[in-house]
Amino acid sequence: MLNETNRSSALAGAAPALRMAELGLWLAYAVLLAVALGLLYRTVLVDMAHAQSLALERHAWLRPVLLAALCWSVPVTALLLFKTWLWLRYRPLPVLEIAAAPPLTVVIPAYNEGAMVEKTIDSVAASLYPPERLQIVVVDDGSRDDTWSYIERAAARYPGRVEAVRFERNQGKRAALMEGFRRAVGEIVVTIDSDSVIGATTLLAMAAPFDDPSVGAVAGKVAVHNLDAGLIPRMLRFAYALSFDFQRAAESQFRTVYCSPGALAAYRTAALREVQQSWMAQTFLGAPCTFGEDRALTNYLLEKGFDSVYQGNAEVRTLVPTTYARLCKMFLRWNRSFVREELRLARIVWHRPLRYRLMVLWDKLTTNLRYPIQYAGLAALAVVLAEDMALLPLTMLGIALGSLPFMLFYLRSERSWSALYALPYAFFSMFALSWILPYALLTPRARSWLTR
Repeated sequence: MLNETNRSSALAGAAPALRMAELGLWLAYAVLLAVALGLLYRTVLVDMAHAQSLALERHAWLRPVLLAALCWSVPVTALLLFKTWLWLRYRPLPVLEIAAAPPLTVVIPAYNEGAMVEKTIDSVAASLYPPERLQIVVVDDGSRDDTWSYIERAAARYPGRVEAVRFERNQGKRAALMEGFRRAVGEIVVTIDSDSVIGATTLLAMAAPFDDPSVGAVAGKVAVHNLDAGLIPRMLRFAYALSFDFQRAAESQFRTVYCSPGALAAYRTAALREVQQSWMAQTFLGAPCTFGEDRALTNYLLEKGFDSVYQGNAEVRTLVPTTYARLCKMFLRWNRSFVREELRLARIVWHRPLRYRLMVLWDKLTTNLRYPIQYAGLAALAVVLAEDMALLPLTMLGIALGSLPFMLFYLRSERSWSALYALPYAFFSMFALSWILPYALLTPRARSWLTR
């Protein structure tokens, strides 16, 4: 009783400090917003407007580009405000009680992963999920390194709990997952990448949304594991937080999360059985589909009438690229699947309930319009800067201003000054990654894991 009293007193004493910290954070938000608005007025509304008027006098062809950008800015701003409202309303479902946990299968596909796959298996085996209701299937997709030795060692450490499968030759991630799906006995199947580790309550959190029979897929929260490995992982920490805590949280509000990520996704096994053969046999432009298996599977389930949602309290920490070459491979894989699955979603969306359909159409039409506008704008910018490099500082400042709203989202979500990495990421994504989507459009039939 005394300990409980002391604990209550300590919490009461800490409350003013917590309130002060919260106040300080919101003051920081206010300062950032004030600076942004000041710079926006001085730079964009005055200097850039003057610079644009001079450019338009010399290049009449810039007028339709500028007009398109201005027209597009209205719906995209409205969409951003709407998604912000959805994001603020989002709350993950509470973690399941252990007694209520249903039988669950974890599938871990691995290829040339080395020692990391053992850490992945250890994190799953150490979770709070009841062992008698947890099946772990690890599939080595014909690795050429020592991955299999680490899988065997982990399987020996957890006898009867880890089922290890080895392909004699590499067949692709989709085939490795399919083998795990065939062996699954749980009511829920969770997929985890072999370069990732989960938290103690992650599986219990992932199982919670399946109490709703309309849910077919659940997306977990993906965070960066190797933060200390350089600038790229630190920038990706910001990008991942924006993608999951903001984008998927908003999408979850209209029950249409577009991609349940391979790093951490869960599927209702009965729903999975309905689509797994079609998913495995999927082709695009006459070629078998190997990459983008996670978004493809989400689309198949949406097409069957199931909902997909996000669980922000189910976290996985994954290794991310540390070099530019590997980062480009990752984004190239994502963009190729994006092109293919956006085309499929355009057909699937008409089968969604009306209120969800309208939200998806607004979201997709508005966000996908950015690609032609963005690339036309980049071409126009290159021409203008070639004539007057004095505009480069204004251009850089405009890019920085565009990243500020997302910096505020990150601050609100993560309570971390890592939000400042939004600035280098904005420049990096524009000048070092803009080529990837056009290249993906030109090479949509390529087949590879693209993880090494």
